[in-house]
Amino acid sequence: MELRIREGRAVLAGPGGESAREVDPHSLAIGSDLAQALHEWARVASAVGSTRPGGDPGAEAASVVSQRGRQLAQRVAATMGTSVRFVDPVSGDGVIIDPPVPAPRNQLARRLFGTPDPAGEPTPWLTGLTISAFVAAVVVVAMLALANTLARETSGWLAVLASAVVTGGITPSLWLARRVLIVRWASFGAAAGIVIAWIGVLIVVF
Repeated sequence: MELRIREGRAVLAGPGGESAREVDPHSLAIGSDLAQALHEWARVASAVGSTRPGGDPGAEAASVVSQRGRQLAQRVAATMGTSVRFVDPVSGDGVIIDPPVPAPRNQLARRLFGTPDPAGEPTPWLTGLTISAFVAAVVVVAMLALANTLARETSGWLAVLASAVVTGGITPSLWLARRVLIVRWASFGAAAGIVIAWIGVLIVVF
């Protein structure tokens, strides 16, 4: 796949330029923001190429256009998960850009905890763990209060059954919430609270 410019628009073409089609988020697996950035870059590159007689741009402008195009090609490769041949609109040279290969541990973490934090933003460990600890405490107190009341007023097996119903009902929501950037901290805390609460429930009942 090649990233090149045609008539002031960014296009993706097959090897050698065949089957070139304009970058469109509706027909390609890229977002509208990336598509808009590609077309803006193409317009700037076309304008820079025509600023001087014979289409000879200044060295500084040419460097900026080439660097921006390479960055966008890297984003396209990462988004589509395939190698992209970037054709420099200034020099005409082509370079192959491969998609990044994530580490195996990152793949496992992504499957378990969902999308990582946006690039350039640090993970709020202190705030997140504080929220998780608070939610875990609330869940532990609530489940133990329920189990203790049922075990005392009715039977221990009913307390175990009620705890199992609560666990089964909340687990799907916690599994989905793990992918939401802010809410995931609460889901982690609730999951930890359920595990800790079950230890207390078994002690209360038996």
